[in-house]
Amino acid sequence: MKFISIVLSSALATTILAYPGTGKWKKTLAEIKRRGLAPISSPEDSNELLGDLLTSGPTTSVGKLVADVLLGKADAITNDIITAAPAPLGSDACKQDTCCIWKYVADDMLTQFKGQSSRCNNNARGAIRLGFHDAAAWQKGAAHGGADGSILLTDELGRAANRGLEEIAALTKQMYAKYQPYGISMADFIQMGATVATVVCPLGPRIRSFVGRKDNPTAAIENLLPDVNADADSLIKLFEDKTIRANGLVALVGAHTTSQQRYFDTQRAQDPQDSTPGVWDVAMYPQTLDSNAPKRVLKLPSDVKISTHPRTAAEWKAFADPKTGQDHWNDDYAKEYVRLSLLGVNNINALTECSKVLPAAITDFQPPDKSNIDIWANGGYQNLGSKFGELMAGASLTTNETLPKLGVDPMQAWSGFGRLPSGPPSGPPSGPPSGPPGGFPGQGPQGPSSFPSGPPSFPNGPPSFPNGRPTPSKAEAPAPANKGGRPQGGEGQNRDS
Repeated sequence: MKFISIVLSSALATTILAYPGTGKWKKTLAEIKRRGLAPISSPEDSNELLGDLLTSGPTTSVGKLVADVLLGKADAITNDIITAAPAPLGSDACKQDTCCIWKYVADDMLTQFKGQSSRCNNNARGAIRLGFHDAAAWQKGAAHGGADGSILLTDELGRAANRGLEEIAALTKQMYAKYQPYGISMADFIQMGATVATVVCPLGPRIRSFVGRKDNPTAAIENLLPDVNADADSLIKLFEDKTIRANGLVALVGAHTTSQQRYFDTQRAQDPQDSTPGVWDVAMYPQTLDSNAPKRVLKLPSDVKISTHPRTAAEWKAFADPKTGQDHWNDDYAKEYVRLSLLGVNNINALTECSKVLPAAITDFQPPDKSNIDIWANGGYQNLGSKFGELMAGASLTTNETLPKLGVDPMQAWSGFGRLPSGPPSGPPSGPPSGPPGGFPGQGPQGPSSFPSGPPSFPNGPPSFPNGRPTPSKAEAPAPANKGGRPQGGEGQNRDS
């Protein structure tokens, strides 16, 4: 998705600089389609325009920028940043600057989305998923829906597809009430929450963020969100109807890299979809493909199917590349999320870019509690049920020094190490949602019924403790391996986080 057709670029530049009327733009667009000129490197890359860009063309500088991003001509990631609001909240100067209020909003969101460990927490994951679920309830030809705030302005939240969003919805409404008097829309607030949350996650991109969407009190059409048990062909078709092609789908599901499921398999509540939840890395891609992935990694059925489908497997493997995958994925995810965040928006030319208010990106992350996280990811701490997972969901710092203060004895680390997690969690899942963002419900796959015996290997060597490896007592010795496979949660759609 790096190559740009010179002929197309020229055609767009000539037309856009003239700020065309509807008739001229339609002729140009028809010519582009007739000649098959597409600014993409693969037929599986998204390349359609949206909203008023499709009907009247780009008529403003923002419209041109968005069109360029959607067509792969401009970068969807930006380094433009301000470190403080340009004026006091509520002042005349702040009111004159469209982005001023959004700096206050973004800073407020940062405090809600970041945990003690500097990983993004369950509020952040929920905000990303909320942004997806508001925007993705749209398809070509729909009279309404999309990024219009309706998920929190109507009864949409009560739909099965949105299960698990209750807590982040309550937090979002509470925060929005603080800023609504300054004239901002719920639609913008939800999408800003998603882009702030993404960059709060270590290694996450600073996605171009636009404001000026209009709220809509009409509920979106039902059954437009993906089902975690769906086959790859139906998911590809579902997203193509949203102008998102197969490679775009692969990029968007990568948001599962930060997630921890709760409801699909309640006996494995808080188990992650890769070994580094709360970090915006590409570990989910290779671990979904790896039959020897860390034992606690719970692979979503939809991810497994997409990872091997003929139309998506190559892009999946490209994102899994340890050298180039991170930058490639961040670039593509940002482009696809800009697209997603504008589904159903018909005033794109009138929007304002406020990307500069986003927090700074964390481009390097070396967690001090990595050894304990590795042990947990590989089946350790099983005698705690979901307690350690809940600490991870809250982005707590889980070093040997901090664990006792959190009610965890580091000596429990080796309980279940190297074995498939099994058995009921310690009480019902609690806290805000920590299921997959990006729209797929927090359900886990069937998975193999047994795993090879013996401890798993670590790519960077075995985990170690700064103060020496704890020795488990007899009472904390690992339980026998689960011979019958883990129990499954209910079937059907959206038993999320």
